[in-house]
Amino acid sequence: MTIPYDVKIQERRLAIVLLDLIGSTAYVQKHGARHAALHFQKHDRMTRNLLYKFRGREIDRSDGFLCSFDSALDAVNFALHYQNEIPPKTKIDARIGVHWGVVIEVHQDEVFVAHNAKRIELEGIAKNIAARTMSLCQAGQVLLTEDAMRVIRQRVDRRTPVGTKYACVGVYRFKGVRDPQVIYAVGQSVQSLQPPPSSEKVKRLGGPEKIRVRLRDQQIKDVLWWIFWRLSYLSAVLWVVLFYYLVSSQGFREIAGLTHFWWVDYVNNYFVLLWEHIKNEVLK
Repeated sequence: MTIPYDVKIQERRLAIVLLDLIGSTAYVQKHGARHAALHFQKHDRMTRNLLYKFRGREIDRSDGFLCSFDSALDAVNFALHYQNEIPPKTKIDARIGVHWGVVIEVHQDEVFVAHNAKRIELEGIAKNIAARTMSLCQAGQVLLTEDAMRVIRQRVDRRTPVGTKYACVGVYRFKGVRDPQVIYAVGQSVQSLQPPPSSEKVKRLGGPEKIRVRLRDQQIKDVLWWIFWRLSYLSAVLWVVLFYYLVSSQGFREIAGLTHFWWVDYVNNYFVLLWEHIKNEVLK
């Protein structure tokens, strides 16, 4: 027996957000299905609270979330707050793609909803573009299509995290999509703005090799991290120079039990002779 019903569809322009959990299969295998289910439920509750805070709608849930927003800026704010708040608490990395476009909302008949069908489904190329954009993301990254960026125009509001920056990361060809897509990254750190490489279903056509952010626009933690690494290099060089200076002394080598560094004397003698040759033959 076939149940008669009317298909209810509506064409809308929405922000489509695809959120994918990274390493979820490995997590289940490592910790077991029961532990993973409890952990993912904790993650999902936090995500849904944040989703409703930014006026989003959950369309589907599998290995992540498919969501829609009436406002592209709400979608970006949700994505940024998610990356800042939820992975540090759940230890689950995620990647998020955002696209703005025309989609078809299919409202399922109540008889099917009563048997666990999704109340609303999305159809259209906009959903595929959002999925391809998400597949490009690295862990912790949020990427936007040019259509989403055009609507946002790099705007922020009072709920946008402080220090949010936008950057064009390149042009990509999506499998199954006719026109190449210009992709943007949004985030607060330099790392989150770096151009992603090609993926299985997306080919990078061109764009900047690396995104550089002006010092005054960087977060304090990024500046401190940059200083730390430069100082660590300098410290390593100084330690090598000091060690070489000490092992150049035969007395120190005997006291420290480093007699196997006898070859240092030959190296020093070589450079002394080389310098004498330069002074006598080249600089005279």
